[in-house]
Amino acid sequence: MAELMTAPAPSGIDPNEAKMARRLSRRQGLFAPELLKTAFRRALVMLRPDILWKNPVMFVVEVGTVLSILYTFYKVVDPGSTLATLGYLIALDVWLFLTVLFANFAEALAEARGKAQADALRKTRQETPAFRVRNGERGARNGESDFFSSALHAPHSAFEETVSTALLAGDLVVIDAGELVPSDGEIVAGVASVDESAITGESAPVVREAGGDRSGVTGGTRVLSDRIVVRVTAAAGKSFLDRMIALVEGAARQRTPNEIALSLVLSAFTLIFLIVVAALWPMAAHAEDYMKGYVGAESLKSLGTDIPTLVALLVCLIPTTIGALLAAIGIAGMDRALRANLIAKSGKAVEVAGDIDTLLLDKTGTITLGNRRATNFVPLDTLAATEVGYLAALASAADETPEGKSIVELHRRTPGSGPAVPSPGARFVAFTAQTRMSGVDLPDGRVIRKGAADAVIKHVRAQGGTLPLLLDEQVNSFAGQGKTPLLLAEGNKVVGLIVLEDILKPGIKERFDRLRKMGIRTVMVTGDNPLTAQSIAAQAGVDDYIAEATPEAKLAYIRKEQHGGRLIAMMGDGTNDAPALAQADLGVAMNSGTQAAKEAGNMVDLDSDPTKLIEVVEIGKQLLMTRGALTTFSIANDLAKYFAIVPALFAGTLPWLKAIDVMDLKSPTSAILSAVIFNAIIIPLLIPIALKGVTYRPVGADALLRRNLLVWGLGGVVVPFIGIKLIDWVLVGIDVVVTGAGLPSFL
Repeated sequence: MAELMTAPAPSGIDPNEAKMARRLSRRQGLFAPELLKTAFRRALVMLRPDILWKNPVMFVVEVGTVLSILYTFYKVVDPGSTLATLGYLIALDVWLFLTVLFANFAEALAEARGKAQADALRKTRQETPAFRVRNGERGARNGESDFFSSALHAPHSAFEETVSTALLAGDLVVIDAGELVPSDGEIVAGVASVDESAITGESAPVVREAGGDRSGVTGGTRVLSDRIVVRVTAAAGKSFLDRMIALVEGAARQRTPNEIALSLVLSAFTLIFLIVVAALWPMAAHAEDYMKGYVGAESLKSLGTDIPTLVALLVCLIPTTIGALLAAIGIAGMDRALRANLIAKSGKAVEVAGDIDTLLLDKTGTITLGNRRATNFVPLDTLAATEVGYLAALASAADETPEGKSIVELHRRTPGSGPAVPSPGARFVAFTAQTRMSGVDLPDGRVIRKGAADAVIKHVRAQGGTLPLLLDEQVNSFAGQGKTPLLLAEGNKVVGLIVLEDILKPGIKERFDRLRKMGIRTVMVTGDNPLTAQSIAAQAGVDDYIAEATPEAKLAYIRKEQHGGRLIAMMGDGTNDAPALAQADLGVAMNSGTQAAKEAGNMVDLDSDPTKLIEVVEIGKQLLMTRGALTTFSIANDLAKYFAIVPALFAGTLPWLKAIDVMDLKSPTSAILSAVIFNAIIIPLLIPIALKGVTYRPVGADALLRRNLLVWGLGGVVVPFIGIKLIDWVLVGIDVVVTGAGLPSFL
């Protein structure tokens, strides 16, 4: 066996503790006392310049706060340096500091929520016993299938007893009913019922088996029946548990391209206002000199020459609100994905989900309830429908596929039908991809076959038989209705049709309508023939379909869409889905699927729910909507604060600015302080919205823009006017600020 790294694999999960931890994590409120304590401590640590500089907007606020504090000390040394009172300067310093602290608190609270979830998961770790196959590679070289088969029936003494932390990627372990799966892996032999409630929260067990697209098992889940042989796939730090912990603990460091771009825009706004405000200082000094000669008041000074006031102006004009909440919005979006049992390999995957233009969905299990079911027996010869059902049930007696079982069940439920039990000595013929038929050879010499129409027709002709009249028309008629017709032959005669139908999931058409309102195209992927695919696509309401889909066809379709400038999302679980998952902009692999699929996708759905792709898009949309709404609110906020603070700033030197003082605040110092206080307290007031997200509604881009402008844009203008005015009344009412701040009486 090739040498592997000997780092220990992640340990298992106690299902009961895991479920309890998940329940407590979800019940935890936004402002739970423990979270608040953790977030407050972290907010203080984040005041360090080497941490805060990563947020340019708040870093500028922190530097301005330091300058304001230094200027206040200078006021103590030289009381005549400014007309502003010491109380006014101290109040500005306090609220400027709180602005930075509240911004840090928003991000720290979002981190704390994720870390609390990670801590709860970490507590569920336990060392799980494991029974490792000895000489696994040598046995596999001598005949893999025989070796695996022998492992399924060997006694425990034949295996090496170890623990989960000692397992390496590539090891083979045997797991019996009642035992925990020691590490993530793929079943290579056997089939078993598995309790995955520890990671999905769902109590219903699921079937996992070798050789298909449902071969993946997760460390910490419990095998309920039978024995399986599992090949360990989890390298150190790559298991379900470790990926979840890494996701939430790395949330603060993960910045998506969209977030980085918005940060650059906010930085540009900050730089522009910094230059503008810096230029106001000499302008204010010049205006001050001019007004001294005009008024004849030698002692007149302008608030525009006070460093704390200029810092207050800068802080109120730059986009501090969205700058403070930007990181929290991104972290909260990833947290929502995690709570939906989605592991994202990066924060980018969550965000890309919100920009998706086209969704590729498998028909079976996503659009339909599952595998096709037999709904009708149609005679094509002299036999009655019940006789056709009897022969079909005989041919399906040993068929373990869902379709085969449904044929037996339909015959059993047909009135007047007897039991279809093959005679002793009957030889069953299994379905193969080459023959595309299955059936039974009875001891009396009768040969019964059922299968795809073209395969059965070929079989009958090879036996020298003839076909019923209008057979092609009947087959095409059922196919055109979205049904799958199987032919049933006895000897060299086609005696009937078995009609299989796909049952659409309840409400699936309405969900596609919601996606269409969001501007997202839906594409059904199916292996059915074009006629059947077209009919089901019309019933389900999808925009397009790929019939007779092969890995190459799916890959070609994705590339064609991407070439047209669209972003594509796809969900898959099989090895044949891996190329398309890797090519898609958002590839969601099911946790129950193959290792190749999970490695190719950039998200893993722990619930293995094919319809989760729609929920993924909604989570991404909500993230982008929240960011857009709060950005709109922040920019509108700045406009309102401009009308509050700028007229007050130069009221002492430019009396004509009184014309735009629409807020009619009591005094210049009260106006400036009220604006700064409002700018600080609006941040914690918006934290719940940043963490919970804006209420999601499936609307188009135009409707979303109108809603943002009307609700968040208009609200961002109106709320500051009301809030600043109320704060002004409170400040004057409790005599915190000196009315007029020593300005000339005519002002």
